[in-house]
Amino acid sequence: MPLPAPATDNTPALAHGREVLRAEAESLTLLAEALDTRFAQAVAMILATRGRLIVAGIGKSGHIGRKIASTFASTGTPAHFVHAAEASHGDLGMITPEDICLLLSKSGESTELSALIAYTRRFSVGLVSITGNPESTLAQKSDIALILPDAPEVCAIGMAPTTSTTMTLGLGDALAVAVMRQRGFDPARFHLFHPGGKLGAQLLRVGELMYRGEALPLVAEDQPMQDVLMRMTGTGYGLAIVVDDGRLTGIITDGDLRRHLDGLMTRVAGDVATRNPKTIGPDALVSEAVAFMNSNKITALCVTDTGGGLVGMIRLHDCLRAGVI
Repeated sequence: MPLPAPATDNTPALAHGREVLRAEAESLTLLAEALDTRFAQAVAMILATRGRLIVAGIGKSGHIGRKIASTFASTGTPAHFVHAAEASHGDLGMITPEDICLLLSKSGESTELSALIAYTRRFSVGLVSITGNPESTLAQKSDIALILPDAPEVCAIGMAPTTSTTMTLGLGDALAVAVMRQRGFDPARFHLFHPGGKLGAQLLRVGELMYRGEALPLVAEDQPMQDVLMRMTGTGYGLAIVVDDGRLTGIITDGDLRRHLDGLMTRVAGDVATRNPKTIGPDALVSEAVAFMNSNKITALCVTDTGGGLVGMIRLHDCLRAGVI
């Protein structure tokens, strides 16, 4: 199949793409300017709930709802998506009086939401809505209705959900981030919900990845270099950590061996060790350890506690294997 001709700035498709993105960007600006105290009330209501945030919608709003629920869940607010069409067939049982519902519908008249609206009113479940119609059933029945600005859909026929879903998604993100900040959600808690992938690796703590205990290549100050070499070879780390009564006093690397080749086997560990080696704490992020090692052109760091006691060792190689680099 032949490749298409290179696009130029006057290619119709390129012009259409820019037109859509600019129109949707303008709709988000319009939405930001339209936010009022109801947004703050919705944030307060979500923060106050003792249960979960139940998000529901139908069609494209349903797809957007799944993403919003996922964003809330990953940022400290227990959240769950309920398919609006399934709600009246038993899934209403997933919702408890301690929960709060966030219902999404541009028209506010989606018939599939009727059972959910009635259920929240019957059992006094908090109801926040995102809709484009302030006069709709959904808006009128909600405790708090967040109204989307009247911005035209940018599809070719002006009917397919495009601008409206972009605004709904943006408003959902705004709610989630505002709630997240109010909760004081920090990187440590974020890591609890994101242990895998690149995000999880970036939030690993040194203490989670370091070698400790019997795995450490420890040698004493007065240990003969013959024993030190055996220890270095046996662990395969290419270094030895010199300790005195559990406290770090030095480190021996391949470079130290080369610098003391003359009479090396007549020396002890303390004669060869580099004093005051670079260290890091166990609570530091692994990404910080990587940056520290790179800036100092070293491949390993001793890990010490606040009192200077040796608690472990972390290597650049293991950071790479964990996906931090």
